[in-house]
Amino acid sequence: MTIDTLVVLAYFFFLIAIGWMFRKFTTSTSDYFRGGGKMLWWMVGATAFMTQFSAWTFTGAAGRAFNDGFVVVVLFLANAFGYFMNYLYFAPKFRQLRVVTAIEAVRQRFGKTSEQFFTWAGMPDSLISAGIWLNGLAIFVAAVFNIPMEATIVVTGLVLMLMAVTGGSWAVVASDFMQMLVIMAVTITCAIAAYFHGGGLGNIVDNFQGDFMLGNNLNYVSIFVLWVVFIFVKQFGVMNNSINAYRYLCAKDSENARKAAGLACILMVVGPLIWFLPPWYVSAFMPDFADQYGSVGGDAAYLAFVQNVMPAGMVGLLMSAMFAATMSSMDSGLNRNAGIFVMNFYSPILRPNASQKELVVVSKATTVMMGFIIIGIGLFINSLRHLSLFDIVLNVGALIGFPMLIPVLLGMWIRKTPDWAGWMTLVVGGFVSYLFGISLQAHHIENLFGLEQSFTTREWSDLKVGLSLAAHVVFTGGFFILTTKFYKGLTPEREQEVEQLFTNWNTPIVADSEEQQNLDTKQRGMLGKLISTAGFGILAMALIPNEPTGRLLFLVCGSMVLAVGILLVNASKNGQASSSELSTQ
Repeated sequence: MTIDTLVVLAYFFFLIAIGWMFRKFTTSTSDYFRGGGKMLWWMVGATAFMTQFSAWTFTGAAGRAFNDGFVVVVLFLANAFGYFMNYLYFAPKFRQLRVVTAIEAVRQRFGKTSEQFFTWAGMPDSLISAGIWLNGLAIFVAAVFNIPMEATIVVTGLVLMLMAVTGGSWAVVASDFMQMLVIMAVTITCAIAAYFHGGGLGNIVDNFQGDFMLGNNLNYVSIFVLWVVFIFVKQFGVMNNSINAYRYLCAKDSENARKAAGLACILMVVGPLIWFLPPWYVSAFMPDFADQYGSVGGDAAYLAFVQNVMPAGMVGLLMSAMFAATMSSMDSGLNRNAGIFVMNFYSPILRPNASQKELVVVSKATTVMMGFIIIGIGLFINSLRHLSLFDIVLNVGALIGFPMLIPVLLGMWIRKTPDWAGWMTLVVGGFVSYLFGISLQAHHIENLFGLEQSFTTREWSDLKVGLSLAAHVVFTGGFFILTTKFYKGLTPEREQEVEQLFTNWNTPIVADSEEQQNLDTKQRGMLGKLISTAGFGILAMALIPNEPTGRLLFLVCGSMVLAVGILLVNASKNGQASSSELSTQ
C-alpha cells in the first residue's frame, strides 16, 4: 500500500469521524438541513465558498487553464462578483427569510403550485451538477490509483453519502470549513512550488503555449467578450436569488450572513490565481504531458504537476483535498435536495401531521436515495467521455439552472405579479432553453450573418452559453415582467403570506442569547480540535523520505492548517472564560 493510499484512507476515516461527532447536534429537520440557523460566519462563509468549488476545479477547470490560460479565471471572478453583491445586500436578506429550505420562500411568494414546480424542476440541476462533480473526482482517483472509473464513482459516492447522513448539515458545514483550510493549504503549497520551479509568474506566462490572456482557437474576439459579459450576468443571478439563499440560512443572524459572504468573496478572488498556477506551469514546461493520461488528457494537468514536481505523499494530500471539494459540492445534491423533498413535498402533501422524529428519519432515508441517484448520474456522465467537463458544467447551468433563477430573483423586486407568474415563467424558460441550447446550431448563426470563417469548437461552445443566457434575460425575464399586466390582486390569505415574506426580508435577525454564545464556543472548540489534529497529521508527513525542499513544503502546509486550529481552540477557551464570568455575576 503506497503512502498516498494511506493518506487518503486516513482522510476517509476523518470525514466519517466528523459526521459521528456532530450527530448529536441534529434533533429536528431545521438542525438537519440548516444547522438550526445557529452557525458562525466563518463556517457559513466556508460552505458558501465550497459550494462553488469542487473536484471539477482541479480537472475540467484546470484543463481549460492548461489550454487557454487566464480565460478560466473569468468564471471564478464572476463568482466573486456574485458573492460581493451578497455581501453588499443579499446575504442578510436571505437569512432574514426565516425558512428551513429556500423553496419555502417560493411558496410564500408564488403559492403552492409554484412550490411544487420548483421542488421538482430544481432537483435535476443540482443532482446533475453533483454527478458531474463526482465524475470529476473519479477522473483523478482513477488516474492516481489505477482503479476503474466506475468503481471509483460508486465507492466515493458511498463514503460521502455516509458522512452527510450521519451528521446532517452540521457535519457538512463543519467539514466544509476544515476542507477549505486543507484545500487552500495544499494549493498554496503547490502554487509556491510552481512559482519557484517556473522561475516566477512572468517566466511561466512567457513560456505558455499559445495566447495566455485570450486562449487558443479563437477567431472572433467579440465571442469571448460576449461570453465574459453573460458569465457575469449568470453568476449574479445564480448567487443572488432566493433559491440559492440556502447558503446563508444556517447563519446565526444577519450580520454573520454578511460576513460569510465577504469571506467567500475574498477566497474566490484570491483562489484562482493560486489554483491555476500549476496547470499554467504544465502548459509552459510540460506541454506533452497528456499522452501519458490517455482519455483524461488535459483534464489531468493538475495531477501531472503534483506527480512530477511535488514530493512523495503530496498526491495523497491533494486527493484528500479533492474529496473535500467534492463532498462539499455534493451537499447541494444530497442535504439540500433531501430538505426540499421532505419540507416541500413529503411534509405538506403526504404527511402534514408527521412528527419531527419521523421527518428526521425520512430526511436521512431521502439523503441515501439522493446519494444513489447522484452515483447513477456520475456513471452516466462517465459514458459521455467525448464531452468536455468544462462545457458540461456551463451548459447544465445555462440550460437548466438559469431559467429557475429569473422568477425568484425578479420576484423579490417586482411584487405585483399573479401567483402563476412563478411556474409559468419556468415553463417559458424551458422552451427558451430548448430553442437556444439544443435546436440552435453553429451553421444557423454562420449563415444568418454570412460569416466566411466557421466557428471553432471553443467559439461555438462559448457562444452557445452566451446566447442561451442572453435569450433567458430577454425572453424569460421579459415574460415575467409582462405578467404584471395580468395582476388583479391575490386572495386575503395569499396577500398576508406575501406581506409576511417581505416583512421578514426587511427585518434583521440578531442572535446574542447566552445559549447561542455557549453554542458558538462549542463550535469553535470542536472544530479547533479537529483542525489541529489535521494540522499535526500534515506536519508529520514531513517525516516521509523526501528532499529537504519536499519536507519543507509539508511543514508549510501543515503549519497553515495548525495555526487556524490553535486560534479556534484559544477562541473557544476565551469564550468559556467569558461565559463563566457572566454566570458568576
